[in-house]
Amino acid sequence: MKNKYKSANGEKPCLLIVEDDKGLQKQLRWSFADYEVLTADDRVSGRELLQERRPAVVILDLGLPPDPANASEGLAALQEFLSLEPHTKIIVVTGNDEKENALKAVDMGAYDFYQKPVDQDILGHIVDRAYRLHALEEENRNLSKTRVGMSLQGVIAGSDAMREVCKTIEKIAPTDLTVLLLGESGTGKELLAHALHDYGLRKDRPFIAINCAAIPETLLESELFGYEKGAYTGAAKTTKGKIEYASGGTLFLDEVGDLPLSLQAKLLRFLQERVIERVGGREEIPVDVRVVCATHQNLEEKMQRGGFREDLYYRICEMTIAIPPLRERPGDAVMLAQYFLNINRTATAKAKRFSKGATEAIERYEWQGNARELENKVKRAMIFADSEIVTEKDLGLNPVQDNDEKDELIDLKSVRESAERQAILRALKNCDGKISKAAQILGVSRPTLYDLIEKFDLKG
Repeated sequence: MKNKYKSANGEKPCLLIVEDDKGLQKQLRWSFADYEVLTADDRVSGRELLQERRPAVVILDLGLPPDPANASEGLAALQEFLSLEPHTKIIVVTGNDEKENALKAVDMGAYDFYQKPVDQDILGHIVDRAYRLHALEEENRNLSKTRVGMSLQGVIAGSDAMREVCKTIEKIAPTDLTVLLLGESGTGKELLAHALHDYGLRKDRPFIAINCAAIPETLLESELFGYEKGAYTGAAKTTKGKIEYASGGTLFLDEVGDLPLSLQAKLLRFLQERVIERVGGREEIPVDVRVVCATHQNLEEKMQRGGFREDLYYRICEMTIAIPPLRERPGDAVMLAQYFLNINRTATAKAKRFSKGATEAIERYEWQGNARELENKVKRAMIFADSEIVTEKDLGLNPVQDNDEKDELIDLKSVRESAERQAILRALKNCDGKISKAAQILGVSRPTLYDLIEKFDLKG
């Protein structure tokens, strides 16, 4: 079986096979001649090789000694291997009449299963996909590690759309451009505003945020501009506003679309002149501050309705960044879910990883509340999970397929074809239908992709 994966130094990728049948060991070693194949006869020797070599993919027979007629030892090995190397893709091999054990193994965290007798081509494709997925996940983990300590720390950006946003943030952060961040609730607008500040020239000065929608209109002017002693009843002393406190640093106006018209003119003057007057005062106070704004509203539509000043709009959008919703960021939801699982873990929490069903449900869910909704779901799951494996039920999500559909698709060929069809559709969508780029992402040649498009009737 040919492989396309080489390590950084060009060596063969490592494949661990845990199988007590010497004849099958030999057959598999011959089938995967382009891999560095490690073999083990039982759980103990398999565990030692796993810890020593850390292979990306493991083929694990569930029928291991001392009780090869049952799956108990194999399932115990699966649980132990995943606890030691949770990112390893484990493909379990079962007998023809062991569908229940195969499904149990997948629920426990196995990547996939295969039923004997072994078909070298089919098993080779499963191993190939497992390596491809492991490589992608490893790339995403490395990407996240490189972000630590930088401006975009905490920003999960595996998808092309979000990576472009991060690149733009990094380029404009050292400037003093007034930036308008557009995005639905929960997409991370404040997180990116912090990134603009932390990676800019003002990173050692204050970052002051104010939510224009959360403060009553009667108090918002004082909050922004401050007030002089005696300006109104209860104004016992002169008090600075948020703009003054941000002097030298960054002022973040969240939900700027909710700013009352009565204050929009005063904010416009500040942006034009870079001076403010406190409520009840006459003195002009110069303020050097970078302004970053954010809103979930369509300001252009609001301008047409007379709810937002046109001149103010063009002042705050020297640079506009549209943040895509989570449902338009393929792969990011699963990465974010694992991130939230890690950072919210407590000493008493059992949950460590997601089941295959949970991962599929996360990927398919629409996430109207975006990352904020996802984090809430994960926190809920950590309370309800009774084991290390978080299921779709723990998350409060519906399974991707109902039970009848699962029965229909349980044979490996149908499952594989369904997964291939979805992968091709997603690749074509992300590449705007460009065959060459889609083929590159999928790791196949253009003629092969054309054949698959024909096979799955995806023309047009």
